[in-house]
Amino acid sequence: MEQITEKEGKPKNFLEKVKENTEDELQILGTFVRLGVVVWSGFIITLNYVELPMFKKSVGGDITFPASIFTGALATFGLSTSNNKSNSKSSDPKKKEE
Repeated sequence: MEQITEKEGKPKNFLEKVKENTEDELQILGTFVRLGVVVWSGFIITLNYVELPMFKKSVGGDITFPASIFTGALATFGLSTSNNKSNSKSSDPKKKEE
């Protein structure tokens, strides 16, 4: 089951196997890990709002942590969950327009 190096004739350790992977393979793995985190945190957030017939909810859960993980994981894909409204006026009410 273990791979044997041609030069040394002994099994490879984990770090040697990771070093062999190309940059593209590591990027694909990283994308799948980030996607898994998005799916997991989205599932946890969804469970907070959906009532399942056989699943009794407690009084109420704090979903701040899964929501922050969800937002951070989406940001790594370049997505933003904030509402960016553009105003023609200045954002500082104290500042006078000239």
